[in-house]
Order: sequence, then structure tokens, then C-alpha cells
Amino acid sequence: MTVQQLDAIRSYHAHIYFDGQEQRGIAEILREEIAQRFSVLIGRWHDHPIGPHTRPMYQVAFSTSEFARFVPWLMINQRGLAVLIHPNTGRSRRDHLSDSLWLGEKLGINDEAFRVDAQTNQEPEIVPNTHPTVTP
Repeated sequence: MTVQQLDAIRSYHAHIYFDGQEQRGIAEILREEIAQRFSVLIGRWHDHPIGPHTRPMYQVAFSTSEFARFVPWLMINQRGLAVLIHPNTGRSRRDHLSDSLWLGEKLGINDEAFRVDAQTNQEPEIVPNTHPTVTP
């Protein structure tokens, strides 16, 4: 197996999952805490499973330079929610299924969703939509 170079990672995604209204409320609080602390791009709410994700969620996109601050913070502040963190290397299936890490409960990923897009996908440049006001 070929050793992968770190510069293959262009950015990261954290998928914050929730199940039911109580967890959605917790996810809303976490979303606001993230926005107050980190220069990230927070995606829209998906109240139903979408793509390979088997539970409702929202996505947080962040740069490689933000990883060292954001991921440790999320590790100790995910409030019991399931969180998938994966790199964006252009190999979406591999990024989600084998080169990822989980915080909290490990959920299933719908492998069939990747069969539709077998080509390399390009991740857009991350332009943060948050303006941190609190130090992590």
C-alpha cells in the first residue's frame, strides 16, 4: 500500500448527527457554540437522512489549519451526539468509510450513496460563515 501524503487532505468535514427533537435541541446549542469559537463553514440543517448519512445532521467544514483546535474541542464538547470527522481528499467513499474518525456513537454509513458518484469530487474552498467571538 502506498503511503498517502498529508497534503492530499484539502479540508475536513464534521457531521453532527441528531435523533429526535431533544437531540436536535442539543445540536442547535452545539452549533452556536461552534460558530462562536471557530472560523468554519456551517452547513444547513438536514432533518432527514441525506446522501450516505443515515441520520439527520448538519455539516461543519473546516480547514486543515483549524483541525488542531477544533477537533480536540469537539471531542470534549460533543454533548453526547454522534460526530463523524473525515478528510476531504477527493475520494469521498474512502474519506467517509475508512479514513474517518467517530466521536460518540458510531453510526452506519450508506455505502450505496457512493456508487452514484464514483468520480473524484472537488471540495470547494472553505470560506467561513462564522465570526468567532469566544476563545475555545
